Amino acid sequence: MRAKDGVWREIARYLQRYVPADAAVLDIAADRGHFITNIAAREKWASDLRDTSAHLPDDVRFVKSDGLELDANAPNGHFDVAFMSNYLEHLPSSDAVVAQMHVVRKLLKPTGRMIVLQPNIRHVGGEYWDFIDHHVALTERSLVEAGSLAGFRTVALKSRFLPYSFRGRMPSHPLLVRAYLAFPPAWRILGKQTLYVAEPT
Repeated sequence: MRAKDGVWREIARYLQRYVPADAAVLDIAADRGHFITNIAAREKWASDLRDTSAHLPDDVRFVKSDGLELDANAPNGHFDVAFMSNYLEHLPSSDAVVAQMHVVRKLLKPTGRMIVLQPNIRHVGGEYWDFIDHHVALTERSLVEAGSLAGFRTVALKSRFLPYSFRGRMPSHPLLVRAYLAFPPAWRILGKQTLYVAEPT
């Protein structure tokens, strides 16, 4: 777990360019909150279907909720940034992906921003289906299409960004992760997850 924290510290450090330090940030399907713990923000919220609040720092406000019902359980029009990582593929259908983005749009301020980290089936290949709870096949193009249908415009799109996993043969020392993130040519070889950043239209 400590190694995973180190990896996420570096990922959050990179993503900070999209997250103002005075932002109100919501981490959707946060699990143990590796992103929200490590991002700098004025106000931090996390949500998950399971109660994972025991794993979160005291400065994170936790909301137990299904992501698709989060607009009924968290303040609408309140957040500067909403973040989702390795979540959308678990939804039951492509329609649910669009619906989730509609919910995110309700939660964001008009000037807000949605950040998605997402395994890309185009790059991952058959491994994508090694998890029984993966239901929706997504690429960078389908993310942009879903965002457009939900009322977002693309701000940044990196088709190949993170490796599918930092476990196994991938170096997970924070300094190596930092070096990887600082060297985009390596993304073209190892990147199997897409980074998608969008704002409401």
